[in-house]
Amino acid sequence: MSIPVDVISDVICPWCYIGKRRLEKAIAALDGQCDVQIRWHPFQLNPTMPKGGISRKEYRTRKFGSWERSLELDANVIAVGASEGIRFAFDQIQRTPNTVDAHRLIGLAGQNGCQDAVVEALFRAYFSDALDIGNRQTLIDVVVEAGLARPAAEGMLDSDDGMDAIANAKELSQRYGVNGVPFFIIDHQSALSGAQPTDAFVEALRQTIGKS
Repeated sequence: MSIPVDVISDVICPWCYIGKRRLEKAIAALDGQCDVQIRWHPFQLNPTMPKGGISRKEYRTRKFGSWERSLELDANVIAVGASEGIRFAFDQIQRTPNTVDAHRLIGLAGQNGCQDAVVEALFRAYFSDALDIGNRQTLIDVVVEAGLARPAAEGMLDSDDGMDAIANAKELSQRYGVNGVPFFIIDHQSALSGAQPTDAFVEALRQTIGKS
């Protein structure tokens, strides 16, 4: 059977990256009992972020009250990420970007059969390679390497295409009362908020299979 899983996330949310990995492990644990179709939907953690982004240190200090507190939180995420096979290079990240264009390209990737690969590539580029995915050329290079055609990516960023998908995703988030990400909607019914343990995803998927 086929099970749709809608994931509401932002590509600069480390827990979204961790949640992605745990969902993937849950799917693998089910060993082909179902065909999970993952669809990614945008959520802007920083909707007022300037187009060019801002210094990560400045942003995090403002958000958490001090740079020291930010470093404590980063250390916790680094440890959890390592347990999931993710290397977070927070010490190398210089800027917190605006993610609107990244989300637009993720939507385009969904129309071209490479959405999950593009999402993975953007997570890796930002968190592990410390690239500025708010920079147009960097962003295009990342998504093209993940399978999106360069002319299509450039064409989208030269237009206003994709903004409707962001508006639609905002409505989806409001419908489910989403105020933080990641947020997972399984088969349009059950919802999981946060980077739940792998077992929680396994159980939710099994319950969906059992209802079929």
